[in-house]
Parts: sequence; C-alpha cells; structure tokens
Amino acid sequence: MNKIKNKHDKHNLLLNCAHEFFWGLGLSFHTVYAIIPLFLKQLGAPQGICLSIAGLWSILVAFPQLFTAVVGRNIKDIKRAVIRVHIFAMPPIFIAGFIFAFFAPTGPNVWMLYYICFILYGVGIGIIIPIWTDFLNHTFSSSNRGKYLGISFAWNSVGGFFGGFAVRYLLNSNVPFPQNFGWGFLIFFNCILIGTILFKWYNIKTNKEISKNRSINDFMIETKEIINKNYNFRNYLISRIFLTANYPAISLYAIYSQNKFGFDIGEAGVFVILNVFASGIGSLFSGWLGDSYGHKISILFSFMAYLMALLIALLSKNMVHVYIVFLFLGLGLGAFMPSAMNLIYKFADGGDNKIYMALTDTVLAPFTFLAITIVGGVSELIDMDIILIVIGAFLIIGIFIMIFFVDDPSNQDKKQIISYNAR
Repeated sequence: MNKIKNKHDKHNLLLNCAHEFFWGLGLSFHTVYAIIPLFLKQLGAPQGICLSIAGLWSILVAFPQLFTAVVGRNIKDIKRAVIRVHIFAMPPIFIAGFIFAFFAPTGPNVWMLYYICFILYGVGIGIIIPIWTDFLNHTFSSSNRGKYLGISFAWNSVGGFFGGFAVRYLLNSNVPFPQNFGWGFLIFFNCILIGTILFKWYNIKTNKEISKNRSINDFMIETKEIINKNYNFRNYLISRIFLTANYPAISLYAIYSQNKFGFDIGEAGVFVILNVFASGIGSLFSGWLGDSYGHKISILFSFMAYLMALLIALLSKNMVHVYIVFLFLGLGLGAFMPSAMNLIYKFADGGDNKIYMALTDTVLAPFTFLAITIVGGVSELIDMDIILIVIGAFLIIGIFIMIFFVDDPSNQDKKQIISYNAR
C-alpha cells in the first residue's frame, strides 16, 4: 500500500512541478511586488493605488472564498472541479493582454482599464483557492505533503527565474510601452492555460462512497464552532491580523527604491530573478523545516525574512542593498505558501480545510483593507521611511504573538475541536 502511495505521490509531484513551473514563468510578467506597481505608476495611476496592489490582491482573493467553500462543500470529483474553477482566472488576463498588446491605449485614466482586469483576476483566483487547496490535500499523502509542496513551489521559482530574464529582455526591447507589458500578460495567459491542462493527468482518487451531503446550515454550524472553540486557530488569526501590515510593504519596495535611486524600469526583471531564486530556496527550506520541526516554525521563518527585507530597505544606500531586499522578500514569499497551506491542513485535522482556508482569508481581508487604505492615504503626506518603521513594528508584534500564543497544530491533535471529515 505504501509503495502504491509513493508511486502516486511521485507521479503527482512531477506533474505538480510542471504545473508550478508554468505558473511561475507566467507570474514573472504579473508580480504584485514589482511588475504591477511599476506598470500602474507608468500608466499614471495615483501613488496610493500603486502601493495598495499586494494588499488589494489579498482582499480580492479573500472575497469569494466563503462562497466557494459553501458551493464546494459536497464536491465528489475534486479533479474535475479544480480544472473548471481555473477558467475564472483566464479571461481577465487575456483581455488585459489583448488590449495593451494590440491597442496600446494612452491617457490619464487608462490605468483603470487594467485595474478592472486585475480586480476580476483576483476574484477569479479567490474562487479557485479553496478548491485548489482541497485538491492539493488529495494530491500527496500527509507524510510527504510538506516536502513535496516545498519542491513543487520551488519549481514555481525555477519558472520565475527564467521568466525574470524574459521580463528583463521584453522591457528593455524595442517593443514600446504599454505593448511590452501587454505581451507579457498574454504570455501569462498561455502559461495558466498549460498549467490547468496538466491537472488532467494527476492521479487523484475520486470519492465514490455514498455520503450524506452537508446542508448550508451544517456548514454554518461547523464554521461557528471553529470560531468559538478552536482557540489556537483564533490566536493564529490574531497574529496574522498584525502581520497584514506586510501587504502594503510588498508593493512599496519597488516604488520606494525607484524614488530613492531612480533606476530604469528594466530593473524589474532583475528583481523578479532575485526574488524567485530566493523564493525557490525558501520553498524547499520551509517544506523541510515544517516536516521536521513543525509548520509554525516555517511560517515564522517566512515572516522573519519579510522583516529583514523591510529593515534592509530602510537602511539601503545603493542598488546592491535593493537587490538584497528582493532576495529576502523572495525568501519570505517562497516560505509562506507551503507553510501556510500545511498549517491549514493541520488546523483542520481531517476536517474541511476549505472552511479553514476561507475563514483565514476572510477574517484577514478587512484588516488588509485597513492597512492599504491607511498607507495609501498617507503615502504622499508622510515620509515613506516612517511608514516602513510603523509597518515593521506591527510585524514584530505579530511575530511575537505567533511565538508565544500559538501552538503548532501538529502538537495539538488531541485538542482539536473540529474533526468532521467532509469527504
């Protein structure tokens, strides 16, 4: 039995690495930490809009997740479901790419065209995430999940590494602005399409047992019990609330650094290369760290890397320091996804991980909105150094809450309240 599981795990790992590679390659042309803020800035968008991109992204992704979790509560064929929901992410990116690549619109308000597409794309990803999270739970056995997710997300970084060179070549080429970004978005669309088609060949065991479907009332009761009784999960959410201050910082670094050192737009490609290189290391390290010592440790590693990026940005004196900022930012981004997803699986403890994922992002969304609204509102009134110092203070508070008030759910199996198996 173990040999069969390992065979399926390795087969799915190869496909998942290919899937993540294409997503990483495509995302190089659409990063919330460099490409999108600089694109909007060149289109003439207000500074507050440019700085809010990473936070807005988090809110858009959170917005439909509870709805998706409710609609998907009785899914039997998770592979078919994950392929279908990925369709929601494709049209906005294709439309943005087509408009800017072939029509190259200009004018003071043209940024709104892209902004609408970005909003629709974010909502589409929010529809996808609960189903995709559940799909990954079925992709690998629990004993290998941390390591294999780390390896998979590392391949996302490999794709991003090559994509970074492509971004630099495209932005430094003779293709005029904004057509160069438009062609990048079209490349991203094709990468999403290929990554989605690959789902077809995963070995996923479809649940064919006849089970009682959960009503919406059952779903709401389970959700209420999680909020009221799972104290450890609540402490985790409190910690993450303080850590939402990091979202404005992610989009701020590129603009803050350009204002400070006046670099060319083509430097965005270098930022992508450095970021994804470090992200791959962060993914691999956090997967190993989480499986060996607990995923609380691995997510703390992620947020410590974010804190280091902020401190170095504040102290930066030249472009070498800026490159180091994006290295630490990459470490944080790479370590975050495998550790955060594995924490969700551990908190769920055999229950419906879609609820835990949706709850996490939904609870954090208003605080993320508050963070980006405040930072965007004061960014032209207060020196950016002061903004970064305040963000750093919130990061330190969140990290300390995580250290002292959150128990690693791997050690809490006997204390978990919710253990209802949705499947």
